[in-house]
Amino acid sequence: MERLSVDAICEKIQSEETFHAVSNDYGFTIKIDSYVHYVCGAIHDGHQFRKDLWDNCLHSEYDRWYEEDPETKNMIQSHPIVISGRDSRFEYDLNRFPEEAVFETAWGKQLWREPLSESEKSFSLTKHANFYKVVSTLISKLEEKFGICVVYDMHSYNWKRWDREVPTWNLGTSNIDNERFGGLIEIWRKDLEAINLPHSIKQTAKINDTFYGNGYFLRFITNNFSNTLVLATEIAKVYCDEYNQIIFPEVVEAVEDQLKELIPKHAQLFFNTFKT
Repeated sequence: MERLSVDAICEKIQSEETFHAVSNDYGFTIKIDSYVHYVCGAIHDGHQFRKDLWDNCLHSEYDRWYEEDPETKNMIQSHPIVISGRDSRFEYDLNRFPEEAVFETAWGKQLWREPLSESEKSFSLTKHANFYKVVSTLISKLEEKFGICVVYDMHSYNWKRWDREVPTWNLGTSNIDNERFGGLIEIWRKDLEAINLPHSIKQTAKINDTFYGNGYFLRFITNNFSNTLVLATEIAKVYCDEYNQIIFPEVVEAVEDQLKELIPKHAQLFFNTFKT
C-alpha cells in the first residue's frame, strides 16, 4: 500500500492504474485491483480519532466504537474496488453533508467540552472534501468505462437499542430511483436474506424498516451521476456484542465469504440489465 496525495490517487484512477493506497491525510484507503462496474464502500469503518481532540471529547472510546461500523470493511475486503473511511465519524462524518459533518452533539449528548475552533473544523472538513473528490473521480471513470455502476454502501447498526424486532439486513432506498431499479433492489434484498450465519442467527432482510438511505454518500453519488445505483446496505450488529465491545470473527468471516459470491453475481445482473 502506498501513501498518496488525493491528486495522485485521482491521476491513477483517470489513467486506469491498479493500486492500493492510503490518502496522505490518512483519512481513507482505496484499493483498485481491476476496473469493474461495481464499488464496495465502508465509510463508517474508521475508528481513529486525532489526538489533539482527545481531551476535549466528552464521549468515551467505547461510545465512539458503539456508533461506528466496525468490521464493515472486512466484510467487503476481497472485492476489486474498495474505498473505506479510517477516521471516526465523531471527528467528521463522511455520511453527512459537509455543513453537518462535524458534530456538536452526538446521539443526544454534547460531544465537546469546549466548542471546536474554526481551524479544527476546517482540518476535518478538508479530509471530508478530499474523500469526495476521489469518489467523484472514481464514479466518473466507471460510468465513462462501463456506462453504469453499482455501489454497495456497507453499514451496520445497533439492533439491541430498538424496542421491536428489527431485520438482520436493512436496505435504505428513499433517495434512489425505485421505479428504474426496484427489481434489482428486491433481488439484492432476497440475496441478503438467504445468507447463512453461525449460531442460528435469524436472517431477515427488509427495505426502509430501520433506516431509509438518507446518507450523504448515497445522495452525493445519486445526485451527481445518473447511471449509478447506490445500495445502502445495513447489517444489524449480530456480528459482535455491542454492549461489551466484542467482535465475533466467525460471523464476520461468514458474511465476507458469502458476499464474495453474492456481490459479483448481483453486480453482473445489474450490468446485464442496464447496460446501454
